[in-house]
Amino acid sequence: MGAGKLPAVGSGRCTGRSRRRVLALARAEFVLLGRNRSAVVTALLVPLALPFSVRPAIDQADLKGVNLGTLMLTAAIGYSFLFAVYTSLVSAYVARREELVLKRLRTGEPTDTEILGGTALPVVCLGLAQALVLAVGCAVLLDAGTPKAPYLTVLGLLTGLSLSAALAALTSAVTRTAESAQVTALPLVFVSMVGSGIALPTDLLPHRVAAVCAFLPLSPAVRLVRAGWTGELSAYDAFGTVLTALAWTVVAVFAVRRWFRWEPRR
Repeated sequence: MGAGKLPAVGSGRCTGRSRRRVLALARAEFVLLGRNRSAVVTALLVPLALPFSVRPAIDQADLKGVNLGTLMLTAAIGYSFLFAVYTSLVSAYVARREELVLKRLRTGEPTDTEILGGTALPVVCLGLAQALVLAVGCAVLLDAGTPKAPYLTVLGLLTGLSLSAALAALTSAVTRTAESAQVTALPLVFVSMVGSGIALPTDLLPHRVAAVCAFLPLSPAVRLVRAGWTGELSAYDAFGTVLTALAWTVVAVFAVRRWFRWEPRR
């Protein structure tokens, strides 16, 4: 669990090499991802299908003045965080670790950050592309309209994707096998679906429960995505939400540097 090898600061040549190493790792990971049909189905179809499974509950809820398209869009992007990035990446990290791929990579030139980033890049890009497609689809088909504060949606996407990747690396540390990855990832998936405004808007929760759920890891990102579309977040609340998201990201990155496992669990 060392800090890895760091390139010289300010060296353009080292920066170019680092970029090439990350892209090479990402290409290899993308090929492996394409061969894993179950991972592809989970990453691509689940975020598209699950929002429609909760639509009856949303239709029956008393949410006056709330656009259905906006709710569906928020749910779909939240599911992208959870399934296209988080659960897919937990499986990927564990599988590469158990196959000694990570250990072999650490004996070469790539730094720890490059190895983790190169492994995460394909699914993060997949999650981003999926979010963009969902945004356009909901705007056209569900009359979600255009974002009133697009910068908040962009912040939500960036923080949600990066934090999902960091949480996946952290979850992999307590996951013994690739087959058990779905089980160890389930607690965060369930808590985020219920408490972060993904499956159902937090407006339906009791006030005190909603206040607590606002500090769950993915709650700030989901709130920013929705607020970017509705424009309902004040500057003060937006600042606090961004700070919460950044705090969770810093904590997750620190925890990954401290506890990520590079060798198989025996």
